[in-house]
Amino acid sequence: MGKLPLEGIRIIDLTKVYAGPYASLLLASMGAEVIKIEPSTSADTVRGTGLSLGVPDNKPAGNFWNQSANFNATNRSKKALALDLRGGRGKELFKELVKTSDVVMENFTPRVMRNFGLEYEVLEAINPRIVMLSSCGYGATGPYSNYRAMGMSMEGAIGLINITGYEDVPPIRATVAYTDFQAGRWGAIALLLGLQNRRRTGKGQHIDLAQYECGAWWVGPDLMDYSMNGRIQGRMGNKHAYRVPQGCYRCSGDDKWVTISVGTDEEWVGLCETMGKPSLAEDQRFADPINRRNHHDELDVIIGEWTSQHDQYEVMHLLQARGVASGPVLTNKGVLTDPHLKNRGFWEKITSPEEATNVGTRVYPKMPWISKKSPTPLSTPAPTMGQHNQEVLTGILGLTEDEVVALEADGTISNSLADVPIPVNPPVETLIERGMIQEYDPDFMKVLGLK
Repeated sequence: MGKLPLEGIRIIDLTKVYAGPYASLLLASMGAEVIKIEPSTSADTVRGTGLSLGVPDNKPAGNFWNQSANFNATNRSKKALALDLRGGRGKELFKELVKTSDVVMENFTPRVMRNFGLEYEVLEAINPRIVMLSSCGYGATGPYSNYRAMGMSMEGAIGLINITGYEDVPPIRATVAYTDFQAGRWGAIALLLGLQNRRRTGKGQHIDLAQYECGAWWVGPDLMDYSMNGRIQGRMGNKHAYRVPQGCYRCSGDDKWVTISVGTDEEWVGLCETMGKPSLAEDQRFADPINRRNHHDELDVIIGEWTSQHDQYEVMHLLQARGVASGPVLTNKGVLTDPHLKNRGFWEKITSPEEATNVGTRVYPKMPWISKKSPTPLSTPAPTMGQHNQEVLTGILGLTEDEVVALEADGTISNSLADVPIPVNPPVETLIERGMIQEYDPDFMKVLGLK
């Protein structure tokens, strides 16, 4: 088996939540050694130190900070060092680690690394070959540079929420932290370019990545529409500017839906014939895209009457056979049990360490590519807090066992959050009542093949 592309590259990862950890997850999956550094007293936010919906059986217990689904998903294949950078000894150890590393990643607001005394100019003096990625909400310069940012605020700032939702309702967010994962992808690409540039020149560099700009990139068509035509986009629900009809239609079964998108007259004929209504294709109301757009609501009723009589997968298969883009609207359970993803081996089972109480073996997504000429990247479980303190400090930095014990005693390193109370989650019935979850499947472990 050949080596993964980034084997031999060491990354110090100070990032937290989603954007940065997702970037380092991608790089770890390419073979990089990623050492995730967390504060010794507070840890990554998504470890679940607040309301923790993503813990086994909705019941945080014991060392709950090792149980978070979000943390375990985005921090696979990494090592963990819980280190207090506020004290002199913690900073010294960090600087020693920089000497042996290739990349430093952080996603604080710009003032944080300066306050630590660990800004790029300091790290460059220690290791001129270091490539540093600073990824924050609005970038290191400009009037917003010190503003805090979260997914929802970013989605609004890039204009996404303004075009998401229905015509007659207020803006609706994308639910997931949309811009975080865009920034993660761009962050990984930027670091690969930085490493390639270092390979040519022998010198590192500082990369300033703004999550705001990463998000704005992905609403490019609407930005260009204003730039070219002066048009300000509004909300149009599930409709499309020129693909008609397009929508999300109810199918047989409880809350089952399917998406359909027609792009050409040929596809329109295929949809009509599949529905058993070939005469619709000749109806003057629907004869061309402009007329179909003008009578879209009427079409939605007709299509919905047909889809409601069929299973969502059946609709997809029937329409795809006629070259019409269609797919079922799946729940998270539906995605995990989808036959196509299962056939491609997209899911992998990973067993967490015993310190991650009750997590055990779970299903995680692999990297979304298959390469026949390089090994398939397989994940190792996300680290528990401070799991690799000993390995990093003695194996990489050469400290003695007694020195490690002393660091534990004075709080410079740790492997727990002993003073943080266990969160109390609402019962499942309350979550359903509040609309936070749709339903609960008590047999989920059996459904996923984990029992």
